[in-house]
Amino acid sequence: MGAGGRMSVVTPSVKKDVLERVPIAKPPFTFGQLKKAIPPHCFNRSIPRSMSYVVSDLTISSILYYLATTYIPLLPSPLSYFIAWPLYWALQGCVLTGVWVIAHECGHHAFSDYSWLDDTVGLILHSFLLVPYFSWKYSHRRHHSNTGSLTSDEVFVPKPKSQMPWFSKYLNNPPGRFLTLAFSLTLGWPLYLAFNVSGRKYDRFACHFDPYGPIYSDRERLQILISDLGVLAVLCGLFRLVAVCGLGWVVCVYGVPLLIVNGFLVLITFLQHTHPSLPHYDSEEWDWLRGALATVDRDYGVLNKVFHNITDTHVAHHLFSTMPHYHAMEATKAIRPILGDYYHSDGTPVYKAMYREAKECVYVEPDEGSGVKGVFWYRNKF
Repeated sequence: MGAGGRMSVVTPSVKKDVLERVPIAKPPFTFGQLKKAIPPHCFNRSIPRSMSYVVSDLTISSILYYLATTYIPLLPSPLSYFIAWPLYWALQGCVLTGVWVIAHECGHHAFSDYSWLDDTVGLILHSFLLVPYFSWKYSHRRHHSNTGSLTSDEVFVPKPKSQMPWFSKYLNNPPGRFLTLAFSLTLGWPLYLAFNVSGRKYDRFACHFDPYGPIYSDRERLQILISDLGVLAVLCGLFRLVAVCGLGWVVCVYGVPLLIVNGFLVLITFLQHTHPSLPHYDSEEWDWLRGALATVDRDYGVLNKVFHNITDTHVAHHLFSTMPHYHAMEATKAIRPILGDYYHSDGTPVYKAMYREAKECVYVEPDEGSGVKGVFWYRNKF
């Protein structure tokens, strides 16, 4: 059917329980049917429109920087330390997360019709946020190619109970979950980049900064080096800023907002792919379409817009990753009637969902006695 045509679709059901499992049978629709249901203009990438989001985000970030550096030093110490600076950190961190999302879009070739422009903008924006652009672009692309696979997915790959670390059962309690979440949100992103923590297993040490690491092919190694040079250039600039302005100033203006960006990045990725209702598949059962559908849209309130809707249109993003974010809402509405129960969203407040998923989604195991092989579900009992 065409964008305006008709077809027999799965009628979406109203889920009474967000924890209800999504279907695991092969879908009664095809990827082609989903694509035809979306208005063609949703796949159009506009340089002026895409660039307007870059300009808007950077303008807001610059205004926040100006206000913070101009007026916060004039405030009394208690007011600046306990109110003004934390407010700046929260606002700047959210805005820069939006910048991160645009750079992520460049990595998907969803920014413009020109790969060189996408890579130029993405390299600049991600380097500014200390992200190795090409390194992450290639590993993230493999995540999209293998979502939901226990053997080939790149990040947040759950383990069967037998492979869990010995200390996991001692963290399966409220204090342990709090510590695990705090550790993940503060150190998870740099540890993933540097040591592949929570990433796919490789036969040797894997690092996003290593051009000769197992994550990358020979044709990608030069670009990995370019990514390293981009991050190194920003680090050199920060070192000079510290020499001129002092470490405390750099930490307040740049360091803490970057920490918030990293925390949001880990949180968003964790919540989009970790849910009691979502399955994972072994290599014999997995296929791309069911894997791409093994994700969930979340509601971050006003931050949905600040984060350019990467949070509440993530299902559509995994199906059509080269689609610009400014068409994702329309695309989601177009495919929901076809997806039916295969589409999953959860409006649970983020702070509640974060703790619930940390509690319920500890490891994965297949259902015993079900006769279904190769499909794994989250468990939490040791």
